[in-house]
Amino acid sequence: MMYFADKLHLEKYGRFICGDNYVAMKHGPVPSSTYDLLKIVRDETLKDNLTHRAFTVQDKFLVKPLRTANLDYFSESDLECLDNTIKKYGHLSFNLLTDLSHDKAWQAADENDCIDIEQIVATLVNTGNLLDYLRDPCPG
Repeated sequence: MMYFADKLHLEKYGRFICGDNYVAMKHGPVPSSTYDLLKIVRDETLKDNLTHRAFTVQDKFLVKPLRTANLDYFSESDLECLDNTIKKYGHLSFNLLTDLSHDKAWQAADENDCIDIEQIVATLVNTGNLLDYLRDPCPG
């Protein structure tokens, strides 16, 4: 779901929501740092970690909050794209989400390798000068 929200935000606003790198994993693109957090939470030996107070992971994949989210960390555009993604994709099955996420960007990367931002941009419709901007956001 984050991949779809990040692609939407990248296309509309020129950046990812969380600034994470995506890895081409078996079931689709996975935000690397976010996945690392989930692995920490699933590790019972790290129960004193602050992350364990924020959310839990049940049945290996179901993320459940343990407190109310602080939405102040997100911009209006972040929340817009997250909400739109949930509305568009939230009702879809795991298998369908997997199929949809196996786009050309995912296909261009080797399994468990990073997906190049250029490959993700190539999957977008309205890119204009996005790739130039991403390469040099402050042209001199």
